Amino acid sequence: MTGTANEQARKTAEGLVYATGFGNEHSSEAVPGALPVGRNSPQRAPLGLYAEQLSGSAFTEPRAANHRSWLYRMRPSAAHPPFVRAEPRAMRSAPFTECAPDPNRLRWNPLPAPEGPTDFLDGLWTLGGNGDATQRSGMAVHLYHANASMERRVFSDADGELLIVPERGGLLLRTELGLLRAVPGEVALIPRGVRFRVELLDATARGYVCENYGQPFRLPDLGPIGANGLANARDFRAPVAAYEDVEGPVEVVNKFCGNLWTATYDHSPLDVVAWHGNHVPYVYDLRCFNVIGSISYDHPDPSIFTVLTSPSDTPGLAGVDFVVFAPRWLVGEDTFRPPYFHRNVMTEYMGLIEGAYDAKTAGEGGFVPGGGSLHNMMSAHGPDRETFDRASAAELVPQKIDDGLAFMFETRWPLTLTAQARDAGHLQRGYDDVWQGLQRHFRL
Repeated sequence: MTGTANEQARKTAEGLVYATGFGNEHSSEAVPGALPVGRNSPQRAPLGLYAEQLSGSAFTEPRAANHRSWLYRMRPSAAHPPFVRAEPRAMRSAPFTECAPDPNRLRWNPLPAPEGPTDFLDGLWTLGGNGDATQRSGMAVHLYHANASMERRVFSDADGELLIVPERGGLLLRTELGLLRAVPGEVALIPRGVRFRVELLDATARGYVCENYGQPFRLPDLGPIGANGLANARDFRAPVAAYEDVEGPVEVVNKFCGNLWTATYDHSPLDVVAWHGNHVPYVYDLRCFNVIGSISYDHPDPSIFTVLTSPSDTPGLAGVDFVVFAPRWLVGEDTFRPPYFHRNVMTEYMGLIEGAYDAKTAGEGGFVPGGGSLHNMMSAHGPDRETFDRASAAELVPQKIDDGLAFMFETRWPLTLTAQARDAGHLQRGYDDVWQGLQRHFRL
């Protein structure tokens, strides 16, 4: 993508307006009068459009869990040629069977830059996951590194929703329901089945993706916290209708039951002129997260930092949680303030967007932006030796943590690696060494 095209994408992104609120019933029209009034499917839709429902949940699921949007488009989605199987490149899907689940603690440097022109879709690289996409259970962790925009190319994922976490370079997401801008420090979510294209705002873009096969992400219950705190619904931004009227060949790639399928349309499928519903994409600024923490002693469980959760059939046991370690104050008295040593029934994949994480040493060979660590269930982990020594001797004055932004995908099942992640050149081979030198201090 040329610098001129980058600049054009940036200008488009800077002028965007949004609807606000998480899980809301939104309505939007790019042309006045395009949205029907009083019914979803009139005999003749306004302006010669086609009415089409996009269901992200079964019709009969409870109202609070029901996800659907009505789209009013230039052509129905049914007007397309047959799909044919496509090469998946470095993208993989559950079930993951290439490797045995690994109890060892693992850490990777950032995903290397692509060798040639690579867009977001071709730049997706799967680290691993769990569950089964065909059974709508589990999740996958992908990384991406792109240096080109998707041109005359559109992607949709029938297997799950995509939570995109930019770490370097901004993205302009052109979706069926409108446009979103996502830059480092923000996250974007593309619901199951929604078509979209990714344009780069900068020369390169890098980041993380959680593909959630299970129940859609929702805001966690707050329990004794009360009515406010953590991620506030009002801070989520949904797009307004913005259609694309493009004739000519457009490649549409569909991820279906673990495989990629492609078809060449004679028009752009991003041709929705109006819509209403709650099955919508959104973007969220992680720095809006209202951190709740201890103001007396001890370190709270990291679950208090949950932004979004995908529930399972067991209350309190998530298929996947998205957790952020946002800027916050540490004031605990007589308390070891970094995250404690831990063995967890849940599996934790952690990434770093910027700066440093307070339980891991940064710098070369450490935990760096764009890198990631995996601690599978019951794998013992915690602060490295350098962090432990420093925190054990620190003066316990109020301390502001504002030089880093880290996150975690936490899942109830072990995360099984792909062969490419197991054998990757950017896998740190000596990760266990960070805990060497933690000596015996026991005294009677």
